[in-house]
Amino acid sequence: MHHHLFLFHWHPDEVDFLAAPLRAAGYRVSVEAEDGARGCRRIVAEPPSIVLIYLSRLPSHGIRTAAHLQERPSTRAIPVIFVGGEPEKVQSARAKVPSAQFIRPDQLFESLHSLLPPSPETPSQTKHDIRTEGIKLPFTNY
Repeated sequence: MHHHLFLFHWHPDEVDFLAAPLRAAGYRVSVEAEDGARGCRRIVAEPPSIVLIYLSRLPSHGIRTAAHLQERPSTRAIPVIFVGGEPEKVQSARAKVPSAQFIRPDQLFESLHSLLPPSPETPSQTKHDIRTEGIKLPFTNY
């Protein structure tokens, strides 16, 4: 079974671009780019292994969404990873969602590998390095 990730990024034209390297690495990725409440309902209906929230665009939306997920008993245990963001937005997210993990975009695959147990469909670190060599993730601004 593929690990399921749920990715929030508040720009519809960019969200699939951000999901593409994850999908290429063997993850099943659901995305939401417009409505945090809709994304939360989808997460309740089909809980992912990890929620990824990019802070590079409309960080207040991502922070509110993560706080809501952490408040609900049914979603509280799902790990949340905030990716990128300006330092002051990262600090705000840390204050409101202290249980989340905060990473730079270039740390994403390393973090996923450390949090998720290996599965037959999830590439090993070695395979991942080969598959994603040369892929640059946008929004490395923190």
